Amino acid sequence: MQPDSILTPGVRQIASTRERRLTNQLPGGKLVGEEKANMMSGPSPPQILVGPAGWSYADWEGVVYPPHKPRGFHEAEYLARYFDAIEINTTFYNSIRPAMAKAWARRVEHNKNFRFTAKLLKVFTHERNAGRQDEKAFKQGVAPLVEAGRLGALLVQFPWSFKNTKENHEYLSGLFVQFMEYPLVVEVRHSSWNRPEIFAWLQEVGVGFCNIDQPVIGRSIGPSGLSTAPVGYVRLHGRNYEQWFSSGGQPQERYNYFYSHAELEPWIERIRNIALQSAVTFVITNNHYGGKAIANALQLIHLLSKQQVHVPEDMLASFPELKEIALPEPAIPLPHQTGLLFESSMAQKKDA
Repeated sequence: MQPDSILTPGVRQIASTRERRLTNQLPGGKLVGEEKANMMSGPSPPQILVGPAGWSYADWEGVVYPPHKPRGFHEAEYLARYFDAIEINTTFYNSIRPAMAKAWARRVEHNKNFRFTAKLLKVFTHERNAGRQDEKAFKQGVAPLVEAGRLGALLVQFPWSFKNTKENHEYLSGLFVQFMEYPLVVEVRHSSWNRPEIFAWLQEVGVGFCNIDQPVIGRSIGPSGLSTAPVGYVRLHGRNYEQWFSSGGQPQERYNYFYSHAELEPWIERIRNIALQSAVTFVITNNHYGGKAIANALQLIHLLSKQQVHVPEDMLASFPELKEIALPEPAIPLPHQTGLLFESSMAQKKDA
């Protein structure tokens, strides 16, 4: 049963403290509020930004990426030709060097709409033994993305074992205070969090809720279409029921799943509903095995925009179903995701 303390003055104090800290200065002389404005800057809302989780996978070679790469090729730069978002996986495992984040920001300069999202270090979410040095290193690492206006959200992802208890609720509250200067999104996978008072609490403290598609086994949380903050978020993990909780074999096998058109279709309405309540909505495909996340992300853009999309030429051999939605490939294609929510209606007016 949910603790009665959810909407107590103590919780409201988190939101109040979060607001007050917007007037405090960060190292380097910038205001926290200015930093946050940089992260949320961009074209007028609502926006739907679609992209994959991560970019460095050995099984993407020759499938997503060309088998013979030109000099200076970088995966994130290449993907930013087709997508307006990528979720950074590296930050989940280790704090990154500021120089690395600065280089990533430069790599995507050709796409003005592009935003990274980043996963919080696992020592905060899975191991839960982080110290002040971990917090400092993480924030220093992502600072160049913030300064460049390229960090759209910080994802606080918890495992299925993180259940809705008084202790875990208090731990979450503490994390929200620690990282209040970022647009926060929390992902929980256990159905005990699926309660109206939890969503009301997240809305009160200004933290986004991550809507997920995962194998619904036992008390796993099911698909949803909720927005509790200016940042909306969707993650599609795949539906590999056999491997999802498997401790043997290859870990990446749990993400070896390709969504059918029929399975993606219900998400279109959910995504649109989330976008109507959010300033920006990130839609992240995490079923990365064999490039399936890229193929499904392209299909989602097509379904949302009702238009053909640019498809990496090398993908057509592995995913022939993409041929029917593919535009002719220019030398340097750029995505056209901004305004996905309303593109189809605008096209109808133009044709009228």
